[in-house]
Amino acid sequence: MLKYILKRLGILLITLFFVVTISFFLMQVMPGTPYNNPKLTPEQIATLNAQYGLDKPVWQQYLKYLGDVFTGNLGISFQYVNQSVTTLIVQRLGVSAQLGVQALILGVTLGLIAGAISAQHRNDKIDAFLSIFSTLGFTVPSFVLGVFILNTFGYRLQWFDVSGWGTFKQAVLPTIALSFSPFAITTRFVRSQMIETLNSDYIQLAKAKGLTDRQVITRHAYRNSMIPVLTLIGPMTANLLTGSVLIERMFSIPGIGEQFVNSIPSKDFPVIMGTTIVYSVMLMVMILITDILTSIIDPRVRLQ
Repeated sequence: MLKYILKRLGILLITLFFVVTISFFLMQVMPGTPYNNPKLTPEQIATLNAQYGLDKPVWQQYLKYLGDVFTGNLGISFQYVNQSVTTLIVQRLGVSAQLGVQALILGVTLGLIAGAISAQHRNDKIDAFLSIFSTLGFTVPSFVLGVFILNTFGYRLQWFDVSGWGTFKQAVLPTIALSFSPFAITTRFVRSQMIETLNSDYIQLAKAKGLTDRQVITRHAYRNSMIPVLTLIGPMTANLLTGSVLIERMFSIPGIGEQFVNSIPSKDFPVIMGTTIVYSVMLMVMILITDILTSIIDPRVRLQ
């Protein structure tokens, strides 16, 4: 296990190197400059370039940035004067992480329940309803669902707050909007996996021994159905990260997604690159945790 974790950490560092490199050079070809004030004179722009190290050759900027990143320094923001990008992201990371975890837990939990119910009632009205509902989660983007529930439960019914963060009423709508995707994915995979499991020989043997349907599902079927869900946590996390950018903007949530969106029109390159790196690290760590959990739940899986 230790050897496997060390190997994956090595792969993580290599992947991070490519993410940093690609992000840096994409910013170099991005049109526009971070100096949007038309009153700036050429002398003032030259001073700012010297302050941020933009007057040096690109290869020198790249080597310096690469060294800074691997020591935890993501640079200085162009938009927020003298503000460290690392500080800006850390201040907002907790909000984005809380929103993502809430949405993941809600979506996966409801998906496990709905998938099991759908499998037990396959090909009847309950299965058809859950299939239609989960299909909506696949096909409709989270921000479209966000607009619908924001308008319905926020503005019209006024059951929940429509913006901000910090209270239960402010967290409900964005969490629900972001949880539709993991709910849909989990429901479909659990349903298909559980139908296959319920038709297997060892399940028939368990029933022949006198176990009730509930005991068969809770003791045997659920355990095997959890394995494909765990393998999907990594991709689901990626969907939540990318989806949370628009959701945070829509509900005025002070997370790194909102900050990322605000940094694009202002050409705040350090914030854009720093946020991309943080997203990538979070995704890779989640995939590593998923692999480890899969090996624990299913003894047949051996990490090599």
